[in-house]
Formats: sequence, structure tokens, C-alpha cells
Amino acid sequence: MTVNELIAAKGYKALALPEGERQINGVYIGDLLSWVMGRAKADNAWITIMSNINIVAVASLADTACIILAEGVTVPEDVISTAESKGVNILSTQSGAYETACELFGLL
Repeated sequence: MTVNELIAAKGYKALALPEGERQINGVYIGDLLSWVMGRAKADNAWITIMSNINIVAVASLADTACIILAEGVTVPEDVISTAESKGVNILSTQSGAYETACELFGLL
């Protein structure tokens, strides 16, 4: 499934979408950035509630397909513009992390 297909299927809001055709192959949930950096796999959808600029760096280093911000978390405009320039997709959902993971389980 691509990031664009996920958006169409679940109605997630795209905050930054520079690589919408990126394939998603798994899910990682975590908020401790150093933990995510060492454990998320390439092409995972990363579910978090973190919203600072460091999420872009972690997603880039871990080579995740996208960041999904759970619980309606918002991000500052500078995070969005940095994500766009670094090729990092950021999506948002009102659902909690667990509910989001359950939704993805049925799709991937």
C-alpha cells in the first residue's frame, strides 16, 4: 500500500506529502526518538504523538514511509516545510495510536 492509498482508505490528513507513492511495509509505534531511530524499519509507517522538528530527522534516518501523528496532534509550520524539503511524509489522524495501529493492521 502506498501513502496516497492509505490517505484515500482511511481519510488521514496529509500535512506534508512529498512522496505520496512511497510504499508502506509495516508499522512502528513509539515516542522515544532514540528508540524509534534504532528500531523502526525502512518503509514503516511510524505512529507517534511527538511533534517537534526532530521527528523529521528521525523519520529520515530510519527511512520510514511516513509519520502518522495520532490524537489530532498538530505540528508547527517549520516542521511541515522541513518535512517537505527532506522528502518526509507526515499524516494526521484524530484516532489514538492503538486505534491507528489496528486500522493499519487490517490494511497492510
